[in-house]
Amino acid sequence: MRINQFGYVPTTHEQVVKELKAIRFLTADNIKITDPLTLFRDFLLKYFSQHSSTSTRLEKLSNLMATTTVDANQYTQNTGPVTRVAFYNIGLQLLGFLNDLDFSLSDPLKSIAELGLPQPMIHQTFNCGQIIDAWYRLLNTRNKYGQLLIDYIAGKGYYHHLLGGSSVSKPLFFNGKAQAVFKTDALIREVVYVESSLDTDHDGQRDLLKTNIIRPAETNDGYRAPVIFTADPYAQGMNEKWSAQYSHDNVRPLKRKQPNDLAYQDVEAKLPNDTPPSPRKIKGQTTKTGETFTKFWSYSLNDYFLARGFAVVYSSGIGTKDSDGFRTTGTQDETLSATAIIEWLNGNRVAFSNRTDQVAIKASWSDGNVGMTGRSYLGTLSTAAAFTGVAGLKTCIVEAGLSDYYPYYRENGLVVAPDGDDADVLAEWTFSRQQNAGDYSRIKKPWLSHLQQMKHDQEHDTGNFNQFWDARNVTKYNRTNADMLLVHGLNDWNVKTGQVWSSRNKLKARNITQKLILHQGQHEYLNNFRSFDYTDLVNLWLSNKLFGVNNNVDKVLPNVIVQDNAHSETWNSYDNWGGTESLTHTDSLLDWKNHDGNSSFSDRLPKATFDHYTNHLTNWSHDLYSRNGSPMDYHCIRLLSDPLKDDLVIDGQPTISLHVKTCADVGMISVALVDYGKAHRLTEVPQTIVSQKILQGYHWRKDDLKEFLPQAVQTDFKRVTEAHINMQNRDNSYKVNDLLPNKYYTLSFQFQPTFWHFLEGNQIGLIIYSSDMIYTVHGNQDITYTVALNHSKITLPILK
Repeated sequence: MRINQFGYVPTTHEQVVKELKAIRFLTADNIKITDPLTLFRDFLLKYFSQHSSTSTRLEKLSNLMATTTVDANQYTQNTGPVTRVAFYNIGLQLLGFLNDLDFSLSDPLKSIAELGLPQPMIHQTFNCGQIIDAWYRLLNTRNKYGQLLIDYIAGKGYYHHLLGGSSVSKPLFFNGKAQAVFKTDALIREVVYVESSLDTDHDGQRDLLKTNIIRPAETNDGYRAPVIFTADPYAQGMNEKWSAQYSHDNVRPLKRKQPNDLAYQDVEAKLPNDTPPSPRKIKGQTTKTGETFTKFWSYSLNDYFLARGFAVVYSSGIGTKDSDGFRTTGTQDETLSATAIIEWLNGNRVAFSNRTDQVAIKASWSDGNVGMTGRSYLGTLSTAAAFTGVAGLKTCIVEAGLSDYYPYYRENGLVVAPDGDDADVLAEWTFSRQQNAGDYSRIKKPWLSHLQQMKHDQEHDTGNFNQFWDARNVTKYNRTNADMLLVHGLNDWNVKTGQVWSSRNKLKARNITQKLILHQGQHEYLNNFRSFDYTDLVNLWLSNKLFGVNNNVDKVLPNVIVQDNAHSETWNSYDNWGGTESLTHTDSLLDWKNHDGNSSFSDRLPKATFDHYTNHLTNWSHDLYSRNGSPMDYHCIRLLSDPLKDDLVIDGQPTISLHVKTCADVGMISVALVDYGKAHRLTEVPQTIVSQKILQGYHWRKDDLKEFLPQAVQTDFKRVTEAHINMQNRDNSYKVNDLLPNKYYTLSFQFQPTFWHFLEGNQIGLIIYSSDMIYTVHGNQDITYTVALNHSKITLPILK
C-alpha cells in the first residue's frame, strides 16, 4: 500500500489558524490554551463531534493508543508537550491504519515513510503552535480508504454537527478545496428544455434539448452556484440491440483501392452555412419547471461536488430521448448542442419549462461559471465545446476524450474499429429517440435516410480520410479559452493515447493552463483510487476555476503526472510528456535479435487456426507476442533488443520505417512494441479493495475503493504500443498510392504515444505482422510480406 498526494497546498501558520477557525477546530476558547496536551485533547474531542455524548467521545479516545502501553484518553489527561511518536501513532489510527498490520506503535515514523504519507514534523515534541500545524496537515492527509481525513469526518457528520449549532460559511474552503457543507438530502431536481440554433432532423423547428439539473436547496434562497456540466449521449438510454444490425463484418479481405492524387483541399470539409429556423415565440416566463426526475446514471465525481456547493447538469444532446434532432457522431452539430446548454447557464440562451407551452425559464440559480466533466464520448464533447471558445466555460476535465474521430475509427488508410464499430453504428447506438415509439414513428423515415447517408459517406470499405472525417475533427478550430485537465489511460485501446497527445499539443498554442494525468488503466475513471488523490486534485482545480479560490493550483499541480507501470501504486511528476525531456534513439532493425529468424511471413493461417483465433481473440494476441513458440511463429517477425543494462523509459511517440514488399497488389502492416521480462504486471482494470467505503458527504453517496494491483501470476510480456498502415496510403490517409507486387516500398509511420518504464534486464520487442484480428479487417488472405531489415529502422524517444 502506498499513498500518493499531489493536491496539498503548502500553507503558512497564520493561514492554518484562520482555516482551522473557519471549520471550528480552533475557537475563541481553545485558541487561548497554552498547554499542548490539553489542546491536542480538545482537537480529538472535536474530531468525534458527531457523538453528542462526552462519555462516547472519551470511549473513542480510549480506543486509540498513544504509545505501546498508554491510550489517547490517558495520555491527553496529562499536561506538557506532545511527543512526535504519540501524535503520529494517534494520527495513523485516525487515518484508519491498524497497529501490527499497517504500522507499529513502537516506530510509526518508519511506516509513514513506507506508506508515502506526508513527512512528519521534525520536532521531537510539539508545542501548541506545532500541534496546530500538525493537526492541520493531518486533516489534509489521505486515509487508508483514499479520502482526506477532513472529507472522511465530514461524511461522518462533522459539519452537520456544526451547522446544527452555529453558522458555517457556505461555500466553505479548507486547504483550497470546497467542503461538504451543503444539504444533499434536499437537492432540487428539475428538467428544462434548452432551445438550440439547430434543426438536425429538418422538421422546421429548432431542436429542443432536454436538460437535467441537480442543484443545492440553498440556490432557492439566493445562493448562486457554479455548474458542473456533463454532456452525456448515453444517459437517456442506448440502442444496444437495434445498433447491432448495423455492425460491420471485419472478417473480410483487404480490398485494393483505386490510386488517386488527392490533396488536403480535396477532402477538406466546409463549414455548414445553414440558416436555422426562427426561434419559438416566448409565451410567458416562470421560475418553476414542469418536470422533475428521480435518480438516473450519474458520475460519482459529480455527486461528490453536489455536497460542496456545485450544481450538476446533464444533457444528452440532439437525437436522444425527449430531445429533438439526429445523432451525427462527432460533427459540429453535436458540439453546438453541448454549447447551447452552457449558453443558457451563462444567461445567453432560452430554455423552456416543458416541451410544448413555450414558457421560458432562466438559470437564475447559476453564477454563470461552468466546468465540464466526463469520460470517452462525454469527454470528447467537453473537448469539442472547449475548442469553440464558448463564453462561460471556464474549464474541462477530459477523461479519455477524442480529439478527432478519424484516428478513432481509422489509421493510415485502414479501418481499425473493433467489433464492427463505425460512426453509423455509434449514431444508432445513441439515438435514444427511437425508444419513444410515438416520437420515432414521426421521424423514422428521415432518420433511416440520414443513417444510410452516414454509412455511405464514412467509406468503411476504403478506410480513407475524406470530408466526412474532416468534419469530425473536433479540435480543428482552436479557440480554447478554458483551462484543461486531461486524463488518459496508457492501456486504453478504445480511445487511444494519440487522441490526448493531439489535444495536448494543440492546446499548447493557447494561453491557457493545461495539466495531464496518465494512468495504467484502460478506459477507466480515477476518482476512487487508494494510491492517487484524484478527487482532491479535481476539487482543488474546480475550486479555483469555478469558485475563483486563490489556491495556487496551477503551480501546486504538476504539469504531468504518470503512474509507473513497473512499480505498483507509484505516481511521478514530470514537466512534459515527450518533448524536451526526451532524446531520440534510432536503431537499425538488423541490429536487433531476430527471434524466429524470419524476414518474410505469410498472413494466411490454417483455416482451423484462423477460425479458432476469430472466436478467441485473447489467444491470438497471446500467441502473437509469445516468444515461447506458437502457431503465429511464421506469421510475423519478432525482433528483440539486447537485455537492458539499465532501466529505460520510452517517453512520447516512437516511429518506425520499414522497407517492405508484398506478393500482392494490396497490403497492410501492423507493428507492436512489447516489454519482455518476467513480472507481476499491473492489472489494466481496477480491482475493488473495499466496497462502499468512500463517503462523499453526510448521509450521501458512497463509492468503492479501487486500485490497479499486481497480477497474481507472472507474465513474460506486455504489449506497450502499436500501429497500423495500409501500404497504399504511404503518404497520408487520403492519397492512395499504387502498389505493385514484389516491389519494395518504404513505410514510415508512428506508434501510439506512450510513457513506459522498462526494467533493467528486460528486452524491448518489436513484432511486425499484417492483419490485426482485433482491430483491422482480416480475411486470411494468401499474402506474403518481406521486410528488408537492413533498410528498416526504429526511433524511440527515451527519457533523459
